[in-house]
Amino acid sequence: MSVDEKTIAAELRRLADASRPVNAQAMAARAVARSRRRRLGWSLAAGALATAAVVGALVVVPTARNTADPTASGPTALPENTSEQLQAVRDCMPLGGPVDGMNPRERYPRDADAEDFRELVVHRDAVGSTALVGSEAGFVLCTPQKYEEAFPSTPVFTPWGLALPGALDAGLSGPLTVDAHTMTTDSHAMSDDDQTGGGYRVVVGRVAQEVTRVEIDWADGRTTDAAVADGFFVGRVPARQKADGKHLDTPSPTVTAYDGSGQVISRKAGVLFAPLGPKHAEAS
Repeated sequence: MSVDEKTIAAELRRLADASRPVNAQAMAARAVARSRRRRLGWSLAAGALATAAVVGALVVVPTARNTADPTASGPTALPENTSEQLQAVRDCMPLGGPVDGMNPRERYPRDADAEDFRELVVHRDAVGSTALVGSEAGFVLCTPQKYEEAFPSTPVFTPWGLALPGALDAGLSGPLTVDAHTMTTDSHAMSDDDQTGGGYRVVVGRVAQEVTRVEIDWADGRTTDAAVADGFFVGRVPARQKADGKHLDTPSPTVTAYDGSGQVISRKAGVLFAPLGPKHAEAS
């Protein structure tokens, strides 16, 4: 490292003015040490600034709330309703909004209006249809009925992530998130000897943008494709009875997500059956 001659000269002049004997070699050594300290200080400061810039960049990157999987992804926004879809949502919620699963004659939550919900995706078959209808906080299933007194099916509110308050990114688990395996009824499917009450097993959830097909293996010998749109999916099959002839058979299905080339992106096995509704008590 070269010696800072200006610094040495200034030091010598200062000492000469003070009438002190000068040790030129010692002065040079001290000047070099000072120069090194200054350069080290600037190096440390530059390193700190670079580190702060990196940390700052990391701090401002948003992460999905309530997401266990760092690679989780799903829909980022709700689609807009057409006039026909808005009317279907209103028909689904005759009380003006979703209801409580324990009391289908009571609004729940009370501040959620039908206009807050979008018709996200609809599964149609030869009998009828089941729609996944959602808001930023949660979703309901809408299955139109044949009989006027049974129309529509009960729009039970369930928060995304299965815990209040719910959010569109809550509970995401990778590129495939299964939000419910449950039951809905469709009186179009009823017959005089039908003991299932027109019951349908339904599976719904959220997927990443690259998912173009969702397959459901119902674990009872049937495999069907779900309807997929805008990062959401819904699939249904007619319910079957167990061998005892008294109870519905609800084995745990396997749900598989594929991309446009037919490659498996994600798979969820052993999806348990459960009723819709908030999993926990309402947050205060």
